[in-house]
Amino acid sequence: MDHHVQHAHGSAELDLVSDRRAPSDDSLKFLIVDDHALVRYGLSLALRQRYQDVEIVEAGSLAEAMRKVRSEPGLAAILYDLQMGDSDEYHGLADMLEAAGDVPLIVVSGATDGNVIASCIRAGARGFVHKGCEGGVLDQALPIVLGGGIFAPAPPAPRDGRPVRIALTAAAIPARNESDAVNGLTERQREVLRLLLEGQSNKEIARALGVLEGTIKVHLRTVMQRLGVRNRTQLALATMRAGIKLSS
Repeated sequence: MDHHVQHAHGSAELDLVSDRRAPSDDSLKFLIVDDHALVRYGLSLALRQRYQDVEIVEAGSLAEAMRKVRSEPGLAAILYDLQMGDSDEYHGLADMLEAAGDVPLIVVSGATDGNVIASCIRAGARGFVHKGCEGGVLDQALPIVLGGGIFAPAPPAPRDGRPVRIALTAAAIPARNESDAVNGLTERQREVLRLLLEGQSNKEIARALGVLEGTIKVHLRTVMQRLGVRNRTQLALATMRAGIKLSS
């Protein structure tokens, strides 16, 4: 069944089945990733106004963000600028999502193209907030994302935060072939895919790579979304059609 972001009590929301409980409002830690110090400052102020006890970690580059996300335990969420100076938009987002694991990531961007928004959500981002929106939109997005849902604004004019139905099917993103999709995976995603195709379970893959099983589920969800498949059988067939050897 196709998933959509749709109208829900004044918010653009998609409810997902998740075993992740929303962190307590009493103590939250956020990572803000943006190469503009003033933007980081503004987002930090907005978070401090919403939450009484909040810890803010900042990163001004993708490289710094990758270090911070691995060295800062207990992150509640990541606010991520799509256009970082030291990375390509989507490859940078993919790398950040992989490093984040099960920490939800909200893209904060000036983009208004519905295809860009849908692409970010399909890649694994849990939310999309336009930089020109009112502060109340962030207030709407955070509880939804921290609660396990997905939040997206209304393109092409999301400044008022009104919701819109955004298809998250393959038709909603630029078309590309399976070979390009497999080649675009990160090294860790390719490693997870290789072990899966060898018949290993999520638990076995997690043990082999020394990570949590939940992290493997995140990787597999991202890989399936990029290849436009819904289960392991379709994933195996798509990889075979791509004609790419994943073994090192």
